Amino acid sequence: MANITMYCTTVCPYCTRAEMLLKQRGVQDIHKIYIDRDPAQRSTMMERTGRRTVPQIYIDEHHIGGFDDLAALDRANGLLPLLQA
Repeated sequence: MANITMYCTTVCPYCTRAEMLLKQRGVQDIHKIYIDRDPAQRSTMMERTGRRTVPQIYIDEHHIGGFDDLAALDRANGLLPLLQA
């Protein structure tokens, strides 16, 4: 199973939905980086992704994007192959 990293905040409904979708697809462990608890991580996230919103999801080193991107990838049957790589 791939390594999942998710930049998130403690009160983010899209982060919760992304986590639920990943768990439905068999992901057991998500490395969460809370940018509201550690403001330096927000800068790191913005440099790494070029985006300001959460969640920002990585599967291994592949940037997926936010929840909408993750859901679209799943609908296109592209999520499971990435998770199983």
